[in-house]
Amino acid sequence: MKASPEAQRRLLDLQAVDTALAQLAHRRKSLPELAEIDAVAREISGLEDERVRAQVAVDDLDRDITRFEKDIEQVRVRKDRDQKRLDAGGALREIEGLQHELATLNRRQSELEDAELELMEQKESAEAALTEVQGRMAAATERREAAERRRDEALADIAKEQEFKTSSRGPLSADLPADLVTLYDKIRLDSGLGAALFQSGRCGGCRIELYGADLNRVRSAAPDEVVRCEECRRIMVRTKESGL
Repeated sequence: MKASPEAQRRLLDLQAVDTALAQLAHRRKSLPELAEIDAVAREISGLEDERVRAQVAVDDLDRDITRFEKDIEQVRVRKDRDQKRLDAGGALREIEGLQHELATLNRRQSELEDAELELMEQKESAEAALTEVQGRMAAATERREAAERRRDEALADIAKEQEFKTSSRGPLSADLPADLVTLYDKIRLDSGLGAALFQSGRCGGCRIELYGADLNRVRSAAPDEVVRCEECRRIMVRTKESGL
């Protein structure tokens, strides 16, 4: 393929733009905020499981306390009824029976109230644990939101740079021979780099140094000859900096 030395030199400008675009694309995919957001999301997921368990513990204790309150209320009702019967008087045997039942009910009420008090203490601890995990979830959520804001700002900056580079690529590509650009794009899509400066006897693409016949081939090629590296197949652009 033939192309003027100036057109070949301008391939390096096109490659510089494409390299910048590739770097921006890589930067977009590898923003540290992305990894941070994923990590915090996993943390929040674990905290949500912990929060659910803590909430279930509180709810279970609430249910148990409510059951004890009902049982205590039933004991109180029976005590009031028995006390009224006892106050009304009656046969000695009946009075003794009522006194015995009242003593039993008093013990039962005391046991239930002690058990209820213990559950209420457990509930207090469970609520404290729930509040603590909710606080950690709120803090993690704030960290995620902050990271998302930083990510969005970084992506906006990248988008602006990409727009600028893309807008400059079009005219640059349009000014070059179509067949040269086609070859360059094919190589670039295959290897990420379509053209590189040949300098100090080295291919700027694969960095391999040429000797003997290979070097003579490059030296003896006509200025408008598009020379490609035998190793990486990239276009080797020769300029005054090539040292030929």
